[in-house]
Amino acid sequence: MVSAGLLKVAVLLSLAASGALGRSIPMSRRDTAASGFTLTGAAAPDTPLTLKIALTQSNPSGLEDALYDVSTPSSLQYGQHLSKEAAAAYVAPSSDTTSAVNSWLQQNGLSATTLTPAGDWISVETTVGQANELLGASYNAYTHDSTGKQVYRTLEYSIPDELESHVAVVHPTVMFPKYSTLSPIVSTRSSKRQQARADVSSESAAASCGSTVTPACLQSLYGIPTTPATESSNVLGVTGYGDNWANKADLKSFLSKYRTDISSSTTYSLETLDGGSDPQSSSDAGVEADLDVEYTVGIATGVPVTFLSVGETTNDGELDGFLDTINYYLAQDSPPQTITTSYGDWEPDIDEGMAVNLCNAYAQLGARGVSIMFASGDGGVSGVQSKDCTTFLPEFPSGCPYVTSVGGTTGTNPETAVSFSGGGFSNYWAQPSYQSTVVPEYLKYLGTTYTGLYNASGRGFPDVATQAQDFEIVTGGSAEPVSGTSCASPTFAAIISLLNDELIAAGKSPLGFLNPWLYSTAASALTDITSGNNPGCNTNGFSATTGWDPVTGLGTPVFSKLKTAAGL
Repeated sequence: MVSAGLLKVAVLLSLAASGALGRSIPMSRRDTAASGFTLTGAAAPDTPLTLKIALTQSNPSGLEDALYDVSTPSSLQYGQHLSKEAAAAYVAPSSDTTSAVNSWLQQNGLSATTLTPAGDWISVETTVGQANELLGASYNAYTHDSTGKQVYRTLEYSIPDELESHVAVVHPTVMFPKYSTLSPIVSTRSSKRQQARADVSSESAAASCGSTVTPACLQSLYGIPTTPATESSNVLGVTGYGDNWANKADLKSFLSKYRTDISSSTTYSLETLDGGSDPQSSSDAGVEADLDVEYTVGIATGVPVTFLSVGETTNDGELDGFLDTINYYLAQDSPPQTITTSYGDWEPDIDEGMAVNLCNAYAQLGARGVSIMFASGDGGVSGVQSKDCTTFLPEFPSGCPYVTSVGGTTGTNPETAVSFSGGGFSNYWAQPSYQSTVVPEYLKYLGTTYTGLYNASGRGFPDVATQAQDFEIVTGGSAEPVSGTSCASPTFAAIISLLNDELIAAGKSPLGFLNPWLYSTAASALTDITSGNNPGCNTNGFSATTGWDPVTGLGTPVFSKLKTAAGL
């Protein structure tokens, strides 16, 4: 007997041969190019174009169930993280899907290269002319106004209707790249910070914070230990994009000044992707990369730190870089136990299919025991950076429920929400189960304020917070203070990596996906932040208050309590 799957493929081949696959369904469209891009003209038909195609995943809901099983402290499977193969199996496309898509490509003289262990992403080398025919598209050349970079995009595309259940996303199509979407703000020393600390006694934990944040400040404020980690297998990954490079001489100077108790030769390991590099002249030093490396190496004492420099030879902006980054880590047999990223985008600027696919990839890595942190953004309720808006703009990937979003605080007596701390509610993802108690409490407190400006049923973010204002760094050979949730994410990631070191040393599993643990066992290990707000979109934004809030999440860390919550 002929199986149903084989019969379906045979029918597709027959339809393709007869031309019946000419009917198409629209996948995505937009009215105009993204802000900041100018139409140059129609793209030449012979222009080379690499298409990346996301195939429909077989069992994403099963992946979510497995993720929560291994990440929820009350579960019998807690800490029993999946292997690479087991995690990939949940998102591997069905044989019907793979065969149908490959048949479609072959009928058009094309072949695919598999990009992921699960086979859910493939790439196709083609030309603009053929892509126009294949996708019912009209690719044009667009120039980014501030950088002069040129990209090829279409404002709409379609696929044969018989492939509707087999293809999730084709890229690049309607999504335009962002360049340097989330960068720390070089700042003067804050009068607010000085005032907040004016009455702090020399005996208190905050006494070492002074007018700027240093490693000693964070260590005293959050009780972070200075004893070196011992487990070489426990790695902290830092990602970098947009030619923003870390500088080893800057790190050496930073450690010489702010971590005199460890060797100033302590450094990071370099990994590269998409033609990434890490030039070491002082003029090439990047503020973002220096910040991220200095406050991971400088806080996570003795933890091996890797800096992944993602270039742009096979992608054109951070979103493409995000996709290649997660696929790079998924392909590794032993990815870092902790990863921090200080870049992001506005959620509405990302096609929902692409956003969901990336979020599922984070779930896959989380199920394997990796803790993934993203900065929550620096525009308050306006998203990644300040922007004119009529409704609140959630940030991506912070809106993804499978990552830990880190917001920002300032001051120490007490800590308050910093005004730029990104936070809000996703329009793509519903409220996750781990927020089922705390988010409704905040919504009750909020009442009818801002009704219609945000999605009250969406996943709320951030999840936690740390200091984010006036971090002292060394970049290009000079010391200067910077601010942003770019400061907070590597700080929290460094704390998690130290906890993972102790867990592994004790023969236990690393923490993995953090949120179910944070919202249950570890909730009491965080200091609730109850004042401050995050203005944006011509409003005062959300307010911090007792309990979880979309400004500082559950609060800031207390290392000793987190250690207890981790079972150490």
